[in-house]
Amino acid sequence: MDELDNQKLTLVARKPCFGLPTACPSCLPVYIYLRFAQVPFDLSFNLIHPDSDQIPYIESGAYVAYNNEKGGVLESLKEDGIIDLDSQLHAIPEWLSMKVMISTWLEEAIMYELWVCSDGSSAKKIYYSDLPWPIGKILYFKQIHAVKQLLGITKDNAERREEEIHRRATIAYGALSTRLGEQTFFFENRPSGVDALFLGHALFTLQALPDTSVLRSKLLEHSNLVQYAEKLKTEFMEAGSSSSSVPRFPAEPSSSTSRRGPSNWSKILSLFKFISYHFNHLNFDEVNRFKAAFTAYLHISKPWFCISVRSCKLLVLAYLNELPFVNNG
Repeated sequence: MDELDNQKLTLVARKPCFGLPTACPSCLPVYIYLRFAQVPFDLSFNLIHPDSDQIPYIESGAYVAYNNEKGGVLESLKEDGIIDLDSQLHAIPEWLSMKVMISTWLEEAIMYELWVCSDGSSAKKIYYSDLPWPIGKILYFKQIHAVKQLLGITKDNAERREEEIHRRATIAYGALSTRLGEQTFFFENRPSGVDALFLGHALFTLQALPDTSVLRSKLLEHSNLVQYAEKLKTEFMEAGSSSSSVPRFPAEPSSSTSRRGPSNWSKILSLFKFISYHFNHLNFDEVNRFKAAFTAYLHISKPWFCISVRSCKLLVLAYLNELPFVNNG
């Protein structure tokens, strides 16, 4: 912490839900890592960029550590000499293998369960519930497409990839359960980065995934891992502590426009530009699914921008018909 002249850190994360201080599976391990390190920090929530790969990030004065740089926030904190819970563990062979299993196999399993094989209710609550319905829907479809690409899932190999993802998660849970045994922590009876990664994974799996989740059921088969998660949650996340302050929600964005705000037509144009940009990253089926849902929505909903339903409907449908992919089936 000397590098920051004892300035307080701020963790910018996604919002809390499911009984978690932040329900984002990428943000929660960072939060836990800071609690393990017993450093004071503020917690701030970003509600307006749900698809940003920079979140979570830590800032303090001019210093910023983004999630999409240097291998992630935790690696940045170590590399920059801010906080390193693993400095004495590199010589332990199992430390690296445990870390890699959590960061790859279990992280992939979370992505698969959250975006591919679920009804989307958990993802919506975590990422999109604060956004207007159509924007949230666009980003949801976009993320499904991105996750399938990342995991290498196609129509031809979907079943095989599902089996492989769950098989790897089963192996990882077995190895972690064996390593933990009856200990409080995985290594040297003290919290480490491996503990932060796995505790974040375990709490998210147990509390944010539905009861029907295959991954959740596989984790529940290992009683020592479940007890480990419950015990550390009580000790580090529920017990009274001054290490983190009351979360701050982002302020309303500043604007140089007049108090009347932008015109209705400007709002519509901004929405159209947003839709156009994000639809360029969707495939044909996803675009048409959204188009059908959007059309139905306009038939039953009030206009968003205080113009007539007919005008809003005609403008949106005319614009959607000009989108890439729609006319190129």
